[in-house]
Amino acid sequence: MPSFKTLDDLNDITGKRVLVRVDLNVPVSDGKVTDATRIERVAPTILELSAKGAKVILLAHFGRPKGGPDAEFSLKIIQSAVEAVLDHRVQFASDCIGAPAAEAIASMENGGILLLENTRFHKGEEKNEPDFVKALAANGDIFVNDAFSAAHRAHASTEGLAHILPAYAGRTMQAELEALEKGLGNPTRPVVAIVGGAKVSTKIDLLKNLVKKVDALVIGGGMANTFLAAQGINVGKSLCEHDLADTAREIMVEAKKSGCDIVLPVDGVVAREFKAGAANETVSVKSIPVDAMMLDVGPDSVAAVNAWIGKANTLVWNGPLGAFEIEPFDKATVSAAKHAAEETKAGKLVSVAGGGDTVSALNHAGVADDFTYVSTAGGAFLEWMEGKPLPGVNVLNKAK
Repeated sequence: MPSFKTLDDLNDITGKRVLVRVDLNVPVSDGKVTDATRIERVAPTILELSAKGAKVILLAHFGRPKGGPDAEFSLKIIQSAVEAVLDHRVQFASDCIGAPAAEAIASMENGGILLLENTRFHKGEEKNEPDFVKALAANGDIFVNDAFSAAHRAHASTEGLAHILPAYAGRTMQAELEALEKGLGNPTRPVVAIVGGAKVSTKIDLLKNLVKKVDALVIGGGMANTFLAAQGINVGKSLCEHDLADTAREIMVEAKKSGCDIVLPVDGVVAREFKAGAANETVSVKSIPVDAMMLDVGPDSVAAVNAWIGKANTLVWNGPLGAFEIEPFDKATVSAAKHAAEETKAGKLVSVAGGGDTVSALNHAGVADDFTYVSTAGGAFLEWMEGKPLPGVNVLNKAK
């Protein structure tokens, strides 16, 4: 059971001003939203509150403005996209505090939806300044946080408000936290983690946390080369952080102590150039040509990964196994993703995945909808996997 309040704990809210922190930090090109996934994720919470007669007031950031109003980062740009996803009129206020916000809220009808201007136009947002928090809180009776992707930041609109107003988790936040609990909080064993991507240096904390928590850790992508090199294997011209050999060896020692199997590639697909359709061959990792680079793990390695997925009850996935963006170096990632999807659909596996490249890779394999949960929260998902506290989540627990 979640240790935080959800929308199920909200009783009669007709006419109540509900401040809802959402993630609307969507990609925009030529003034048009190019991917509305994040808006779609928060739609259930917004529409549920609206249907219950609340005045739904949306708080969000957009881009990285320099602490002052900037037309390029105005949420006005995405107002029409929010309306399209919700199929509902959405009003807009030119500031998130002060008279513009107060006047817009005063004119709202029950069930109405109002989008306030970018919270980051005020320096007090990222500094979590008490006066700014109070100015935001003046506009609401209840606070609902539905932005897990911003929960790793202790900002005014993600953390500060929960100290002042009654605080609840929105449906997306609730689903995310329940999925993460199944993934690493209190998982059904055996637990397998797949971690890929280019560099070990960006995932040291993650690897150190995972070896203490999972039964097997599959390492793929460019990161695998660093671990192979640390064992004295010549990886040719493959992407490799040779200066992190000691760190890789430490992680392997820690894994052994914790009873965690580290699964590294035994074969790889190598090429002389990094481009689509490049001439390539499959070789043992012990015989990578000196002038070639490993761009994907090979079939024997994939078989070992799939065998672990077959044994597992829980899978946590962050990062691709190879350079999946370029064919034919997407085969390993697609094969493992499809196998995980099949096991999940058969009810044998709880599969939780997240992090930018991971979502792209699962979409590329056509299986994102078949996983138990795919998180669109990049930084917050990684920090959760690293075992770090998330201020925006912790404050909800306290609010209970």
